[in-house]
Amino acid sequence: MSKYYSIHEFSKIIGVSAQTLRNWDANGKLHPHHTTVSGYRYYSDEQLNQVINVKPKNRITIGYCRVSSHKQKDDLERQIDNTEKSEQQELVEDLVQMIAVFSCKLQGKRANKAKKLIRELIQ
Repeated sequence: MSKYYSIHEFSKIIGVSAQTLRNWDANGKLHPHHTTVSGYRYYSDEQLNQVINVKPKNRITIGYCRVSSHKQKDDLERQIDNTEKSEQQELVEDLVQMIAVFSCKLQGKRANKAKKLIRELIQ
């Protein structure tokens, strides 16, 4: 049996306001599964899956780089490099950073463990 969400529940789940859902209903973009006699809108699990899996059409993200002064030219070049990276490159760099941090922590723990063993042997 399908679960039904009130307009407020549905709006919180998908991250838009209840008014946006009302506008979508009026514009024909997304109609509620059913509306009660008193006018309450309810949305189904199937509609939730459709909304979550739909990628926005005609949406363009434009990034730009700027600095306040000529002295920050290096910052501008770094910003430009970052905007040219693909999401996959950023993910790889993040993973490499995480691995480096983790390995340093692991090395530190091993060193502390070795020091502790040496202290125990001395005593």
